[in-house]
Amino acid sequence: ANSRQNIPKLIKDGFVIRKPTKIHSRARTSREQAAKRLGRHTGYGKRRGTREARLPTKILWLRRHRVLRRLLKKYREAKKIDKHMYHSMYLKCKGNVFKNKRVLMEAIHKAKAEKAREKSLADQFEARRSKNKSTRLRKISRREERIAAGVSGVSAKKE
Repeated sequence: ANSRQNIPKLIKDGFVIRKPTKIHSRARTSREQAAKRLGRHTGYGKRRGTREARLPTKILWLRRHRVLRRLLKKYREAKKIDKHMYHSMYLKCKGNVFKNKRVLMEAIHKAKAEKAREKSLADQFEARRSKNKSTRLRKISRREERIAAGVSGVSAKKE
């Protein structure tokens, strides 16, 4: 082709054809990814980055933290825990005391049981104290009555 005008003729005659578009199939890739979802091809030999690079502990920490804080908020809104227990458990979560949700739930139940036990003991103690006080007052009043009766009896005999 020695001129631009000559090109259309060559195209018409079939000497110049358009190349077909390149196909870049993702079939192999998608098949590999499907296998990876099932846990294949993830052994030591396939790993390039360190454990930290592949899934940072910071991300694991954030996930766990958010789960625990969400649970605490849910319990506080449902009135399962009061704001004081919420605050103490929140700080413990921040201090890495609970490794997962189950452990936190067990700790909350344990704390609630302990609180209930202390309250019942305090109530019993208070009941015992008030009973003893009323008994003491009754004794004192009886004694005073007896003394008063005795004094009036003595004064009546003297006359």
